Amino acid sequence: MSSQLGSGLSSAEGARGADVRAGVGAEGSVVVAAVKPPSRLVRAKRVLFGDPRSLTDRSLFHKVTLIALLAWVGLGADGLSSSAYGPEEAFRTLGDHRGLAVFLAGMTALTVFLISAAYSRIIEAFPHGGGGYVVASKVLGEKVGLVSGCALLVDYVLTITISIAAAGDAVFSFVPQGFAGWKLPAEAAAILALTTMNIRGVRESVLALAPVFFVFVITHLVLIVGGILSHASDLPRVGAEVMGEMREGTAVMGVGGMLLLLIRAFSMGGGTYTGIEAVSNGVPMMREPKVRTARRTMVLMSVSLAFTAAGLLLCYLLWDIVPVEGKTMNTVLAEKFAGPSWFGRAFAMVTVVSEGALLVVAAQAGFADGPRVLSNMAMDSWAPRRFAALSERLTTQNGIVLMGACGLLALWYTHGNVQHIVVMYSINVFLTFSLSLLAMVVLTSRGKEALKKKVGRLTLFGAGLALCLTILAFTAVEKFHLGGWVTLAVTSALVAVCMLVRRHYRQVSAELSKAFEGLERMPPASGKDPGEPDKTQPTAVVLTGAYDGFGVHTTLNVFRAFPGHFKGIVFVSVGVIDSGGFKGEGSIEELGERTEETARRYVDLARRLGVAATSRTAVGTDAVDEAERLCAAIGEEFPRATFFAGKVIFRKESWLSGLLHNQTAYAIQRRLQWAGRNVVVLPARVF
Repeated sequence: MSSQLGSGLSSAEGARGADVRAGVGAEGSVVVAAVKPPSRLVRAKRVLFGDPRSLTDRSLFHKVTLIALLAWVGLGADGLSSSAYGPEEAFRTLGDHRGLAVFLAGMTALTVFLISAAYSRIIEAFPHGGGGYVVASKVLGEKVGLVSGCALLVDYVLTITISIAAAGDAVFSFVPQGFAGWKLPAEAAAILALTTMNIRGVRESVLALAPVFFVFVITHLVLIVGGILSHASDLPRVGAEVMGEMREGTAVMGVGGMLLLLIRAFSMGGGTYTGIEAVSNGVPMMREPKVRTARRTMVLMSVSLAFTAAGLLLCYLLWDIVPVEGKTMNTVLAEKFAGPSWFGRAFAMVTVVSEGALLVVAAQAGFADGPRVLSNMAMDSWAPRRFAALSERLTTQNGIVLMGACGLLALWYTHGNVQHIVVMYSINVFLTFSLSLLAMVVLTSRGKEALKKKVGRLTLFGAGLALCLTILAFTAVEKFHLGGWVTLAVTSALVAVCMLVRRHYRQVSAELSKAFEGLERMPPASGKDPGEPDKTQPTAVVLTGAYDGFGVHTTLNVFRAFPGHFKGIVFVSVGVIDSGGFKGEGSIEELGERTEETARRYVDLARRLGVAATSRTAVGTDAVDEAERLCAAIGEEFPRATFFAGKVIFRKESWLSGLLHNQTAYAIQRRLQWAGRNVVVLPARVF
């Protein structure tokens, strides 16, 4: 959030959008720019995506953060909804040895609690969130963190895809076969709708989808509890059949063969655990105190997921559920449990439709956490820095749009086949789990806690790591040729692209440092302080960023290009809010103070050079919009003003430089020239 407008920003930051109407003058006075009425296009956009957030609203963070219950809906739904396909995939793998479902249910519940407990500790250790990317980066190194981050990005795209595809399967289970051709278009429309909702804001989308979530919870509670209790009298018989099946299977396959089958089924149901990571990634969007809210969310999610996944596996066994073409096993179970009466059919339909709707809600985690991981990577220069930007609704809009587009692409590639997607999905999930838990093993072993506490935590993280590595190995080997290779190839390609992006940013940074080394050092005072500029004299208005050699170079170039012409200078600095600094109450005020301090340093520089100087600052999410408004007000205040901005230029401009570096200076130049102002862009050559 400390990013600022101007020459420094034009070399590094991305385009943004906001609606702040006031700036701060030299002595704390408020400078209000004239705001022209929004165009029809802008009005239509605001109807669709919502009005801009007001940065002066004292309750802003209250409005954009989530309490534990809503976080359970928005993030926990990802884990809970995986019960729609994870247990089914595991149960199918058992084949004729269905009695192993009892052990499978116990292992599933135990794994959920184990991984959830480990991630609760991760939340404590990394209270600002970030999940697997931040954990791996800080403990295992940047390169390992990059692998974890890329795996998470692919994972969150597939979260969107698998959730929507599974929702389509559930809903179209009740639709006549003649409408099957509409399944894929309906799923694509759902992704587009979720993209739009998330651009409006995560909290708004969660509130809209909360009723669906609670209908799912109630109907599946009735289904599972009722399904088990209605067969309570059969439990001794079922137990005897399970033991008999175990003896028969052991005689044919041996103990090792039965154990191998159980582990294979357990690993194939790995999709059950895929939503646990979402809570640790989503800590920044939690209500204060964030860590306690996140841990409560984790408890709600783990208990509900363990109950639902294990309960469904037991119900499959008790009700002797077998796969039926065109229907999910949950649909078959609901219809068998509810019976043929009109009330039963209605209950079954509500249960299955709520499951499909919850899967749509689960895609929310991909839109909420995927852009957040991408923004963390952008701030570390692994991705274009525009992905760290916040929109006027204070959402990571660029990342949300990218996640939606990639989700549509994955849906098209897989044709919405859940069995295909779940294989692609599980590999990266458990790669990230493994790296995160390995990092916590290393971090804990380095810690100075009491021996008993350290041993307990090492046991927790070590057991979780062993489980995750087992599932990862089985999934990768067993399903490599069925689609697992695609995930590994895409993740590897993404890692390579990110490394090229960072290499480019570092080269540019090194060239800038070399070219302007030492320029930011203050010259000695020239004598009497010249004070404020005369508003009737020619005045240079310089758009500045961070106080560095590049900004000083731009300032000095003004007087080199126009010697003796300008009698005063006004520095314009905009503090740009991004996802890295938008972390809590008071952060906007802190950014404003840092922005004013930077502007004061430029004013002090100019006065030491004997030039009358002042400054104007503002805070917002869009550098261009804020600068335009400030410059409009300055143009009225200083009628003989000429505006200047710095811009890094390359010997050969390409689409890559346009993607990685914003065009802030040119964008401001176009807007101000259209308004009749004189604007000069001063170049800074790199290579």
